[in-house]
Amino acid sequence: MIALLMRDLRLGVRAGGGFGLGLAFFLIVVTLVPFGVGPRPELHASIAPGILWLGALLACLLSLDRILALDWEDGSLDLLATAPLPMEGLVSIKALAHWLTTGLPLVLAAPVLGVLLNLPASGYLPLTLSLLLGTPALSVIGTFGAALTVGIKRGGLLLSLLVLPLYVPVLIFGAEAARRGAEGLGYATPLIMLAGITCGTIALLPFASAAVLRVNLR
Repeated sequence: MIALLMRDLRLGVRAGGGFGLGLAFFLIVVTLVPFGVGPRPELHASIAPGILWLGALLACLLSLDRILALDWEDGSLDLLATAPLPMEGLVSIKALAHWLTTGLPLVLAAPVLGVLLNLPASGYLPLTLSLLLGTPALSVIGTFGAALTVGIKRGGLLLSLLVLPLYVPVLIFGAEAARRGAEGLGYATPLIMLAGITCGTIALLPFASAAVLRVNLR
């Protein structure tokens, strides 16, 4: 499992699997928003939590089609399916590799980019916590969508349409926790809801992804 994880991490960095692409897209979104809404620091501060969360979600979305596509194209996915490692473990490793190369860098970059949007000082901790709790769910849900569309030519658009509705609850509670923290309000409830969603997806979706992948590989 560790060897597979290290292999996917190398692919994620070398083949443009999400590391540089996600960070670049995140930076572009956050940088362009002030130009779009004008020089209004108060407005920037009020929309910063939502913009940062939306940018992180879209950045994760960019690399979802490459979670399984590279293995499908070179035939290694068929070999992995016959390995002693259970299929549920395979998709879990894929989701973890995606989070480490895409989600975690976004979590680390979000507080820095929050400065560009005039995020209040009280909002940095809840923003970071909400992203740390929510981005694993984005990777697990994305892996499920990638398993559904593996082998489909130009399936990136279909994948986006499939996973975006599932991303909405994560976005709602994540942005709400960051917003409440930025306004000095209690943010424990949305964080708990966000943690519940993440735990639920980690517990259930690897089995669903494995079942779908077995069907697609027949």
